[in-house]
Amino acid sequence: MTTTKQARSLPLPPGSFGLPIIGETISFLRDPNFVQKRHQQYGQIFKTHVLGCPTIFLIGAEATRFLFANEKHYFSDGIANGVPPQTKALMGTGSVVMQMGDKNLRQRKLLSQAFQPRALAGYASTMEEITRSYLHKWELLGQFSWYSELRKYTLDVACKLLIGTEAASDRDFGKWYEIWGKGLLSIPVPLPWTKFGRALRCRKLILARIEKIVKERQQQATSTQDVLGLLLQARDEQGNTLSLQELKEQLLTLLFAGHDTLSSALSSLCLLLAQHPEVKEAIRAEQKQLGFPQPLTLEHLKQMTYLEQVLKEVLRVFPPSTGPREVIESCDLNGYLIPKGWKVLYHSGTTHQDSRIYTQPECFDPERFAPERAEDKQKPMSYIPFGGGLRECLGREFAKLEIKLFAALLVREYEWELLPGQNLDMVMLPTVYPREGLKVKFWRRVQHG
Repeated sequence: MTTTKQARSLPLPPGSFGLPIIGETISFLRDPNFVQKRHQQYGQIFKTHVLGCPTIFLIGAEATRFLFANEKHYFSDGIANGVPPQTKALMGTGSVVMQMGDKNLRQRKLLSQAFQPRALAGYASTMEEITRSYLHKWELLGQFSWYSELRKYTLDVACKLLIGTEAASDRDFGKWYEIWGKGLLSIPVPLPWTKFGRALRCRKLILARIEKIVKERQQQATSTQDVLGLLLQARDEQGNTLSLQELKEQLLTLLFAGHDTLSSALSSLCLLLAQHPEVKEAIRAEQKQLGFPQPLTLEHLKQMTYLEQVLKEVLRVFPPSTGPREVIESCDLNGYLIPKGWKVLYHSGTTHQDSRIYTQPECFDPERFAPERAEDKQKPMSYIPFGGGLRECLGREFAKLEIKLFAALLVREYEWELLPGQNLDMVMLPTVYPREGLKVKFWRRVQHG
């Protein structure tokens, strides 16, 4: 193993730091192909300077595996020191994604109790009810920009299942949340009229509303079976519960995870199925063959094996987000110095395009996940839509449940097509979403037989 002293004598990875102070931040935020271009130019490990930090991008299964295998050794086991200060200020330092070491482990154990199979099974009927109401709404609209509607849908699902709040997207809470989210990668100037200043104010309003809900729930004799209800009952090995501040910040974090990343994944699904009607028809064929009655249960969804392949392929093509870490000890990776104090970013999207792993990776091909091909099983960490290592997404099963239930109900009963003349490029940060909102024509299918 290379010692720290030996590592320091190695060359830095290839790449460019860009302009003084701002580095390559503007290109990073605006160019959806920023990483792919540099990957082609420099290879699987390259340096840059983005969001105020010297940063190394890691691409490919081997580099990603090295990162996840060395959390707590060479790399931080969390993103707290890897994210910009404005993101940290808005998410909160008490949030599970900002915690490291034993604190993170304790919080993850407590939070995981809300995402066990039994809890998930209880969420399905609520998800289906909200999904059906939105599908009916979209049928009446006929033509609309789908991404903004999907954001309302996922916020309503998240708020209902996390804190028991109905139709949050049409109320003050939904407006505050949107302003808060827009500040996550804003310029961190805390003046009232700036994007960041408005986001800070909305964070206070959101946390105050959550605190009111938590206190009301603590006064109730009976517990409600949503995430908050389960977290109020959750105990660690010593019998301790989450504090009020911990609860508030965890719920805000879970709202973000259950809203922004899911809106991203669902808009990618709707776009790709519109572009590949043969896949849509194959999903319908499976649904017809299975013939499950409503309401759909967790057990019904498990049997939708082709739909599962489609959803895996959607998340291969457009993984919703990526993850930063901080280098806590200088190390050697493929003969390059990874310096202490720098940031590293693993990049799921480009890792998923490796032609050594995936046949014709530029093609949308759900069959690559069929048991006889199982291309993602060839090499560990070649498929990482939910991250990996110690910080793999806590709510991944919740996300998969919502995406699968939504897709099944949508494809069974409805049809849609993309309206002409729109830009279908995707914006990549802070999560992947369609640049012009995904404008569609939407209608109920005529059922035959």
